[in-house]
Amino acid sequence: MAQQGVHYSDYLQLDNILNAQLPESDKLGQPAHDEMLFIIIHQAYELWFKQLLYEVDSVSAIMKKPSVNDNSPELQTVVHRLSRMVSILKVLVQQIDIMETMTPMDFLDFRDMLRPASGFQSWQFKILEAKLGLKYQHRFGQEYYISQLRPQQVELIRSVEQERSFIELLNDWLERMPFVDEVDNFWNDYRSIYINSLASAEQENKAFFDNVFADTAAEGERRLSPKACRSALFIMLYRGYPILQLPFQVLNNLLEIDEQLSTWRYRHMNMVHRMIGTRIGTGGSTGRDYLKGALDKHYIFADIAKLTSFLIERRKLPALPAEMERRLGFVQA
Repeated sequence: MAQQGVHYSDYLQLDNILNAQLPESDKLGQPAHDEMLFIIIHQAYELWFKQLLYEVDSVSAIMKKPSVNDNSPELQTVVHRLSRMVSILKVLVQQIDIMETMTPMDFLDFRDMLRPASGFQSWQFKILEAKLGLKYQHRFGQEYYISQLRPQQVELIRSVEQERSFIELLNDWLERMPFVDEVDNFWNDYRSIYINSLASAEQENKAFFDNVFADTAAEGERRLSPKACRSALFIMLYRGYPILQLPFQVLNNLLEIDEQLSTWRYRHMNMVHRMIGTRIGTGGSTGRDYLKGALDKHYIFADIAKLTSFLIERRKLPALPAEMERRLGFVQA
């Protein structure tokens, strides 16, 4: 049977989308011009959150495989979709520029009509954070976390938190990586070079090195195991070799995702302070103070970021055995 023609409006469900803006100020007979902008901005955020969740699920499905083939398109797909997530998060930050064309007085025209609605009720964003690896025990303001959500949304978030998050899948992948523990005495040699490179004011980093990379290190608040951290640092140090290029891009994209999320939180915090000062949020949160706490604590890939503390100059890197260099290079006949 021949496929019927698809119409642009029908395909995009424009009748539903364009009629989904119902300002509270209009309902109450007190029209506030900027409420339309406020609604559209937040609807756009939720659509982008949906796309981010779609991308996270797709890369997690790949990383769940018992063995991700680094020489197949699989890892390239992960890198490509993580990079797309970075681009989307940059758009989320840029949308704040549009929101800030609304002045505090413009916002006050309709703010009190929204109670108790709040961006804190965005269950999609909470699910995104959980899927990436921000679990309940790592959150700031746990008393607010699910207090404003509907029961079915709470159940959905709790269900997601029972799944393996992306950072847990990343840990498994890094632990499976060959090379790093195959070179005799590599970590002893690297540790000596690193410690000798420290300035006198950095000598406490000796113990810090072992706390991160030694198998006997205490777990604490870490999300990556010592073996995974060794693999990640090895990737950073020797990323010039062809086989480590894609793994390095995975790590770099995750750092960029954390950075963009942090930038979004920072811009959001400053915007809230500009709009309502120190007043309580419409959903009952502490407004700017809550956002400041989340900004400081909600880094998901901090274990990767802190590895830069242990980098040394390229010229001081331990030389790898010839056979290892061959394996890290392009396959030759």
